[in-house]
Amino acid sequence: MSSQGARPVYRRDAGRHTPKIQSVDSVLNRQRHIAQVAQKYTDSPLTTLAYHMDSLWMHEAFSRVKKNSASGVDGVSAAEYAKDLESNLAELLDRAKSGSYRAPPVKRKLIPKNDHEFRAIGIPTVEDKVLQRAVAMVLEPIYEQEFIDCSYGFRPKRSAQQAMDALREAIKETDGGWVLDADIKGFFDTIEHKILREILRKRIKDSVILRLLSKWLKAGVMSEDVFHAATGEGTPQGGVISPLLSNIFLHEVLDSWFAQEVLPRLKGKAKLVRFADDFVIVFEKQSDALKVLGVLPKRFGKYGLELHPEKTRLVEFRHPWKGGGKPETFTFLGFTFYWGKTRNNGYAVQRRTSSKKMRRSLSGIHEWCKKNRHKPIQWQSRKLGEKLRGHFAYYGVTGNYKMIAEFRYRVERIWRHWLNRRSRKDDGMSWERFRTVVQEHFKLPPARIIHKAQTEHQMTWTI
Repeated sequence: MSSQGARPVYRRDAGRHTPKIQSVDSVLNRQRHIAQVAQKYTDSPLTTLAYHMDSLWMHEAFSRVKKNSASGVDGVSAAEYAKDLESNLAELLDRAKSGSYRAPPVKRKLIPKNDHEFRAIGIPTVEDKVLQRAVAMVLEPIYEQEFIDCSYGFRPKRSAQQAMDALREAIKETDGGWVLDADIKGFFDTIEHKILREILRKRIKDSVILRLLSKWLKAGVMSEDVFHAATGEGTPQGGVISPLLSNIFLHEVLDSWFAQEVLPRLKGKAKLVRFADDFVIVFEKQSDALKVLGVLPKRFGKYGLELHPEKTRLVEFRHPWKGGGKPETFTFLGFTFYWGKTRNNGYAVQRRTSSKKMRRSLSGIHEWCKKNRHKPIQWQSRKLGEKLRGHFAYYGVTGNYKMIAEFRYRVERIWRHWLNRRSRKDDGMSWERFRTVVQEHFKLPPARIIHKAQTEHQMTWTI
């Protein structure tokens, strides 16, 4: 790795301190410079960006690529690519800047989305991931100056939990109100390339960057050894650059439009909360909600998008003491939001794991246990523990303990079921034996609340 312009980390060598140079500070300093230029020239496209991409930049891009992910159409793993990393990155950078780089097709795999639908997952090559990450590192500081607070998906230092906290705060400010629960039909597959390029050219005029982005949009996919050419729609699924491109697109279509044109025309309070292509809008007044619901399909249609007619709905979510009946519920980012009773005999906005997400997660555990039932129990216990901790890390929020405890219990039952199927004997493992023999020695982690609700988010009204 090159050793220019970065933070020194000292180590003892022959009685003296010598600096071991790292590239991360050099990249961060240049990203800060890009951000400053973007702030200075807010109304002009930036023309000189690719020169930031050098050896240090490419090494940092490689360090940010997941090393244990599946290989793309070329079959090369991250470990194999790293064997001659210096040469590989230098050659990749030269091809990217000279224009000779050819974006390989993305390997496509289908995973179950629900009982009837499948979601296509794209797997780029390691080399393509590195180059996409390098370009994303250039674009990110530019568009972070443009993006507004309502978007939380795939942005630095932002998370789904923050998006849900913002949503609960919006509900508090509007005393419940009406919630527009929207769903964009096939968003990642329907982004029109022509419109996306026009949006990009408003801020980017570097020929190297634009050429690479265009090549990724045209790369096509490889599904079961059959090549499918790009159709002029959709972003490179699974690609590092795809979430950023989708954020740029929806910032233009939805975020800035709502903030600049819609909000000033409303009579009451309203707030948009978006995570990638999932978004909800909370309204204080029903008339405002109906007005936006009427104009939103036209706005999306202008950019080639369509709201799902069955999954987009207006929910009356007023406080139980203010509404005419029992409030409805809605789902956002895998949680069902509802008004729940508190210990003080009041109400608070609470959330629980949505039934759809629960079924899908348990179905995944069932298939995993079936596939790995003959592996050593100790290994199974460790892997299931990792899956449970990941589940608790996301769904372990205040008020949702019952659901995550139920999830853990069902995982235990599924695990016991498939351990019993390891043998053809009729005397299956009883619950008592399972708990004393298996769980005593290979105990799964207990259900645990990770994210504590803050006081200002409780939104409790007491009598």
